Amino acid sequence: MALINLWSGPRNVSTALMYSLRQRSDTTVVDEPLYAHFLARTGRDKTGRESVLESQSHDGNAVVRELIVRSQSNTQHVFAKHMAHHLIDIELSPLLDSHHVFLIRDPRQMLSSLTIQLPDAELPDTGLSQQCSLLETLRQHGVQPAVLDSRELLLDTEHVLRSLCSHLDIPWEPDMLHWPAGPKPEDGVWAPHWYHAVHQSTGFSSYREKPPPHASLEPLLEQCLPLYHTLFEHAFRARSDSYNESTER
Repeated sequence: MALINLWSGPRNVSTALMYSLRQRSDTTVVDEPLYAHFLARTGRDKTGRESVLESQSHDGNAVVRELIVRSQSNTQHVFAKHMAHHLIDIELSPLLDSHHVFLIRDPRQMLSSLTIQLPDAELPDTGLSQQCSLLETLRQHGVQPAVLDSRELLLDTEHVLRSLCSHLDIPWEPDMLHWPAGPKPEDGVWAPHWYHAVHQSTGFSSYREKPPPHASLEPLLEQCLPLYHTLFEHAFRARSDSYNESTER
């Protein structure tokens, strides 16, 4: 079986995507296994810091090795949801034989939400620079990751998920479109702080345009946009009629 690594930006639909993969008959999921590693390396004072540090290994490279062993010895694929900004001091060579999926979101939609929780956000907090660096490294080694854009995914969920399954060479399963409401056993200890909305969901929500970011975020937005566009070039696209339906709503 295979290890599937999701490298997501913040304020995205990453937990919903994890729940989607969790519904598959051949896949188990792991929620942000590098979070404690990130906190230990950076000293960041995030909500629930101590409980995260107590719940996970602080050695990210050991975590990666464990994920690989687990995927190789398991009868299930292992889908690991990572935040891209957690990718600090991680040896990438062991991951080159794994699958990689990038989940991105237009910074014109993401930054306003991010800065509510992180008012002094900087480029590394968006995960975009880490995603672009990882994309370049993987492609240099002949690895082509899948790229999902949250807008495209929400506009045409089944089509984009089918494209993902085809890329990963796994069969499409309609159960990926829905999940039961409420917490999941695989949720990280931080779930009570962050997962309220997704715990109320039973599937992917419809796409809704957000207001543009405040003018004060313009310098950060200018840093983000070229990186986002580099990644978006590789993203699976919604079908054109999905754009039309969205406009008509």
